[in-house]
Amino acid sequence: MESCKVRLTPSAIKYGNLYVSSCKPGFFPKDVYGESAAKKGMGKQVALEVEGLSNPILTDIPKDKKLFRLRGWVKTFIRQNNLRPMDEVEIIKFSNAKYQIKPVSKQFTFIDLFAGIGGTRLAFEKAGGKCVFSSEWDKFAQQTYEANFGKKPEGDIRKISSNNIQDHDILVAGFPCQPFSISGVSKKNSLGKPHGFDDPTQGTLFFEIKRIIEDKRPKAFMLENVKNLMSHDKGKTFKVIKNALESLGYTIHFKVIDAATYVPQHRERIFIVGFKENLQFEFPERPKKSQPKFEDILESKVSDDFILTDHQWKYHQNYAKKHREKGNGFGFGMPDMTGVSRTLSARYYKDGSEIFVNRGKNKNPRRLTPKECANLMGFPKGFKIPVSKTQAYKQFGNSVVVPLVSEVAEQVIKTLKRGGE
Repeated sequence: MESCKVRLTPSAIKYGNLYVSSCKPGFFPKDVYGESAAKKGMGKQVALEVEGLSNPILTDIPKDKKLFRLRGWVKTFIRQNNLRPMDEVEIIKFSNAKYQIKPVSKQFTFIDLFAGIGGTRLAFEKAGGKCVFSSEWDKFAQQTYEANFGKKPEGDIRKISSNNIQDHDILVAGFPCQPFSISGVSKKNSLGKPHGFDDPTQGTLFFEIKRIIEDKRPKAFMLENVKNLMSHDKGKTFKVIKNALESLGYTIHFKVIDAATYVPQHRERIFIVGFKENLQFEFPERPKKSQPKFEDILESKVSDDFILTDHQWKYHQNYAKKHREKGNGFGFGMPDMTGVSRTLSARYYKDGSEIFVNRGKNKNPRRLTPKECANLMGFPKGFKIPVSKTQAYKQFGNSVVVPLVSEVAEQVIKTLKRGGE
């Protein structure tokens, strides 16, 4: 049997225009093509068996438009099969008078919670997905997100009803990590503040994710957080999270992955992937031979404004020495040009743990530029940075390594497609 594939355009969704010009000559017999209805020279009708419709459709094809003349059924077909722009449908030829139309590949949809500046969205869009909802409460992150995606994310997820969130195939979320991170816990302990689930503002935001998964029942989800989530409170925090997700009927997979084989930065993060069906899932493996170099992310021309003054350089050296003597790991890092940097902090420029660029002997080092921070996180060229340097450092330090998440996203999609076969 012959067949051809047709990709749905926005015109198909809005007007029912299912163009068949991609079908090779001879796929439809010549007598199917006719004049306009006004000229009453219509072609011979063919029968279309349409998936989701109970009765066959009889129609011809106008010569000048290369789409089915009868179009009202197209919208019903699209609605019945939950199709979207860029989805593919297949037309199968049984004879010159009988054809079948059915979906082939559907573009999966996802929602982007605690979206930050959209690193996870970039990754899932690269894997072929369509974002149908996003939420981020930081106004500066919203600015960067809107500048790059054309739409401002919704605000505080705690104030958004599940009824106001579109149905979706996959939920993705990098929920706030400060309550669980090593540096976040240390800082809050020193200030006598609660952390983890006891944090009154951020620690309970995981349960907003649980609420939405429970209400919307996506096919899968992917959550990202700091490595310390697994060991926080002697493992009790992670146990609560795992049990909560499994109680919803999802099969859970998790792994700590270092992004250093994707970008020249040691950045260990835990990824938690869940499926509504009991599906086997493998996290991506990246060969070490592809190790990127720190020099690869540097800009060729950088303003002198980023060079440390003598006073600043002396301060950072003393700060690092003081903490080394105390046995702490705080202080700046200056990676080898062919090596890998430490983790980019969301508090870059503030807490003394910056990544500096070595400018050579007897020269003060310099800070990374916001663009170099974007490169270090694997953001694409042309990503817009409409905010101040301080906000940009915070935003990239809080984001995800895009190429790593892209590979996780691809594995999630492959698993869902296998499960649907």
